[in-house]
Amino acid sequence: MRQLLVFHEREDAEEVAETLGEWFPALGVPQVVREALAGEDDAEDAQWLVVLEGVAEESLAKVDELAERYEGWREQG
Repeated sequence: MRQLLVFHEREDAEEVAETLGEWFPALGVPQVVREALAGEDDAEDAQWLVVLEGVAEESLAKVDELAERYEGWREQG
């Protein structure tokens, strides 16, 4: 199942993606994408997403802890 990790800062998303690539080398480094908030015209208000696929259910708590360290959160995509 696909998981989306949401961050306010690009640097945070990139660091988390690199860490996840190290933790789960078989999955490779997750993609980092930018998502503008609905109704927002200002590029400053964009969120950064780490798209993570193929992580086992039992590993999601560890993923959540990492996201929270960078003031992010996980959503199912």
